[in-house]
Amino acid sequence: MARPAVFLDRDGVISRNRCDHVKTWEEFGFLPGALDALVRLARLDLPVIVVSNQGAIGRGLMTRTVADEINRLMVAEIRAAGGRIDDVLCCPHHPQDGCACRKPRPGLLLQVAERWQIDLAASILIGDAEVDILAAQSAGCRALLVLTGRGAEQLALMRASGRDGLAQLIAVGIRVPSALASFAVTALLFASKRRGLLIYSLEWSQPSLCPYSP
Repeated sequence: MARPAVFLDRDGVISRNRCDHVKTWEEFGFLPGALDALVRLARLDLPVIVVSNQGAIGRGLMTRTVADEINRLMVAEIRAAGGRIDDVLCCPHHPQDGCACRKPRPGLLLQVAERWQIDLAASILIGDAEVDILAAQSAGCRALLVLTGRGAEQLALMRASGRDGLAQLIAVGIRVPSALASFAVTALLFASKRRGLLIYSLEWSQPSLCPYSP
């Protein structure tokens, strides 16, 4: 039987973004509080799966082997802290390649849904960019935009261009504890009742609801 899952973008959600890409393990860094939040998320009886664009491979800035090693070490650190990542899928292609797996296209989500027997309509993708939101919508998932990484900048760009309307932005009036698990659970609870984009400020120490009125 198909079941829901929590999909996570990597850079900007779990780890720090770099304008020159994360190309080595030494350049990788967890966001403050991310490990603790992932430990809490692991308590859910749901697959936790990373889906990430890694265009640095297609740009020739690192090899697929190095990218896989970075992800392996990330998963090992998360497990050592008491959390878990059940699978990691990444798109290695250059943005100009026109592949089906690079977000905002839904290819990664469709691949993982087949592999894990995932009910996409009941699942949530947590990301920090509009491409994450669009990929989720294309695959039939719910989407949650966090304001870490590129999230605040992306939200500002969406507002400035009027693109926030396409996502039917919803501000849910509920206090959210400082854990990624709580964001995921909240989103899943609302997923069966509403369609659209849930926006929260994901400040690990003192998170607050994004003050947006649609």
